[in-house]
Amino acid sequence: MPTILDKIIACKKKELENSKQIVTIEGLENKIQHIKNRNSLKKSIQNSSTGIIAEFKRRSPSKDWIFKEAKVNEIIPFYSENGASAISVLTDLDFFGGTLQDLEFAEKLTQTPLLRKDFMIDEYQLYQAKAYGASAILLIAAALTVEKTKELAMKAKKLGLEVLLELHNENELDYINEWVDVVGINNRNLKTFVTDVQVSFELSEKIPLEFLKISESGISSTQTVKELMQVGYKGFLMGENFMKTEDPGKALKKFISELK
Repeated sequence: MPTILDKIIACKKKELENSKQIVTIEGLENKIQHIKNRNSLKKSIQNSSTGIIAEFKRRSPSKDWIFKEAKVNEIIPFYSENGASAISVLTDLDFFGGTLQDLEFAEKLTQTPLLRKDFMIDEYQLYQAKAYGASAILLIAAALTVEKTKELAMKAKKLGLEVLLELHNENELDYINEWVDVVGINNRNLKTFVTDVQVSFELSEKIPLEFLKISESGISSTQTVKELMQVGYKGFLMGENFMKTEDPGKALKKFISELK
């Protein structure tokens, strides 16, 4: 029985076939020539007292629509103004309701580092990420082999992109390599989409000390963030907690004020 992740990857492969027919890598390379390197996501998280990575996400496979009519210009600038150390932008349409145009628009509205959050399986997507204004890209261990992860991470660095490697369990620790900038522990099982923050606590000491580590998904309380800080986490990727409100930027501001 195919998992949700299996379905997403199968869909992503078809999407890539279509995208490559519309815009070639050469076309993306031409666009990249006019793109300036953005601020470092890693440094921004390191220098932040809260490390909140606010996410722009309209829907998810587990929750369906969270904020269907969400507009980039009504949320992204306010994430920046209200203290986000970085902003994650979903660019998957079929399962998350996002587009590359969301990322491109966000790039014009903020200097805050932008993470392209998608299911990256091909170097073509790295060129897309750079061309549309990302500071960093996400590589998901569960969607790749160890070899492919390293190959994509190396290519990302050559393009001037930082790499966030996402792990879900102890078996994926071998995916960490020297081209990775940040290691993220996703508390959501991508096969079942069940969320358990305990995963971050269990894996905290198993991540090599030289890597900045962040916790992702299922975080909704300041107490959880404070407890994760105590075991070495510097960043906290939060989407639904803010996006389920009428004013995500205001919700972020309130959360950070309570955290401080």
